[in-house]
Amino acid sequence: MNAPDRFSSRVFALAAVALLAYLLYRVFEPFFGPILWATLIAFLLFPLNLRVRRAVRGKIGLSATLLTVIVGLGFVLPAVGIAAAFGSQAVELVQRLGGVVKEYEIHSPQDLTRLPVFGRVVDWVEQHSPVSAAQIQSSFLHGVQTVVQFLLAHTSSVLVGAFGVIGNITLMLFILFFYFRDGDRMAARAVRLIPMETGRKERLRQHLQEVTRAVVFGTLVTALVQGTLIGVAFWITGLPSPIVFGVVALVASFVPFVGTALVVAPAVIYLFAQGVAWKWIFMLVWGVVVAGSADNFLRPALVSGRAEVGTLTAFFGVVGGLAAFGMIGLFLGPVLLALVLALLEFAEEEGGEPAPPRPAQTSAAT
Repeated sequence: MNAPDRFSSRVFALAAVALLAYLLYRVFEPFFGPILWATLIAFLLFPLNLRVRRAVRGKIGLSATLLTVIVGLGFVLPAVGIAAAFGSQAVELVQRLGGVVKEYEIHSPQDLTRLPVFGRVVDWVEQHSPVSAAQIQSSFLHGVQTVVQFLLAHTSSVLVGAFGVIGNITLMLFILFFYFRDGDRMAARAVRLIPMETGRKERLRQHLQEVTRAVVFGTLVTALVQGTLIGVAFWITGLPSPIVFGVVALVASFVPFVGTALVVAPAVIYLFAQGVAWKWIFMLVWGVVVAGSADNFLRPALVSGRAEVGTLTAFFGVVGGLAAFGMIGLFLGPVLLALVLALLEFAEEEGGEPAPPRPAQTSAAT
């Protein structure tokens, strides 16, 4: 075969592969969410899967069935209950805010001072700082507009996801059964296709395993604990929608150097303006000492012995992953960034450049 024929054959092969990849993407696109969730859960529970297999004397089908039922009853049902409570409280919060706007006839930034709490806060700030009421109102309005624009941009996707949640959970459990039953063989075949030396394949596998578990058990469990603690504080002090603000605090805990203060600070200001001393003091102490310090104790204990995820990697991975993939992006984003960093490290080694030593990780301030 001459050179033009070989070139034509390669172009045809590349075009065929690209077309097949695009068609496969279109076929599996509606199922990406359930597939990714099932993959993550099966990967994290693989050690448990091996133990259950030994307990049932190697009956792989029985082991997969038992684990699927356990996941459905132990993880999925509580998650659905929390999601339902979140939706109910979110609707109640929106209705309450709408009632306040109607009651005090707020139509412009200048009307915000009609709110008793906001007016007292503005008066106190004006008396104790050089900031004027107009500047406070302008900053507050800008923040509200940003939040409203974000909610409007994501409302449709949230509603569509809510209507399809039962079907997605059912599909996820269906896929999960086959992952529990055949996942190790699928993974072994996929690893054999990677064009990389065996030693590097094993290093990459171990690195991804450590990073994934560090993200789940370290970053996300810590965030879950902090969000729960903030929600409890809202409930104790009588603030509205504790589950909603607990979830907001969970997401805010990923923001470096600020963290849960994005939720705690406005709550303290609101309670301070109400004039009930024990409430704002409790919220301040609880938010800073209890919830805020959880990151400094929980994360090292949970990540100990695993590959730590840097603050910047976790932040961009979580926020970008959440925007790109939805809730699964909380897990997928940091893992993808860690994979890219590992591949870059391998490329440096391949080029003869020793990879720079990794600096000691520090926890993000919250």
